[in-house]
Amino acid sequence: MGVEHHILQEYFRTDKTPPETMFLNAQSQMWIFAAYELLRTWRARAKDIIKWAENGGLELKAKSLEEDQGFLHSGRQMRAKQLREVATNPSMIETIKTDLRRAHIPFSRIEHLRVSLAKHEVRGRRNSVAYAPGYGRINMMNGSLQYQLENGPVILDTISRRDIADELRALNDTSNIPTDEDIQSFDEFMRASMSKAEIEAMRGGQADF
Repeated sequence: MGVEHHILQEYFRTDKTPPETMFLNAQSQMWIFAAYELLRTWRARAKDIIKWAENGGLELKAKSLEEDQGFLHSGRQMRAKQLREVATNPSMIETIKTDLRRAHIPFSRIEHLRVSLAKHEVRGRRNSVAYAPGYGRINMMNGSLQYQLENGPVILDTISRRDIADELRALNDTSNIPTDEDIQSFDEFMRASMSKAEIEAMRGGQADF
């Protein structure tokens, strides 16, 4: 946030994009990658726990993690302890399911941006080419770089590192949990695209924009 504030003040002072913006862009992308990996790992772990709880595999998985590795493996022991806690308190499954629901929209937005930044592709479209991967504009309110969430010719939204941080902090709010309809509507929106015919109609039949 300090770097973002500095960039914004320099922009106001010089009326030019500060050279340090390149550093901010690099740091912002690393921050976004870290946030994505943290959520991705947690979501995968949460989904596994739900699956094992529903098919009766929690105890078996815990036992397999506790098998002798020839040395003290604290990571496996910690994981086994977590599974046994869920097994002895089944109500935790509903809490985990609710947490996954609350994280669905923020994670999907981060994932969409992460694919563009890291792979230069559009999320869900293998071997596609992102429109402007890594390009961010300075937000005039807080200095955070805003990136486009795009799907071909469709600009779905813009999102900044600060937006992501705010959305993650808001996960503590349990007063507005998305419904199945909310999630389905959001997922359909994120898949929005345009056919060639629609693009041509928008262009009025011209050869180029």
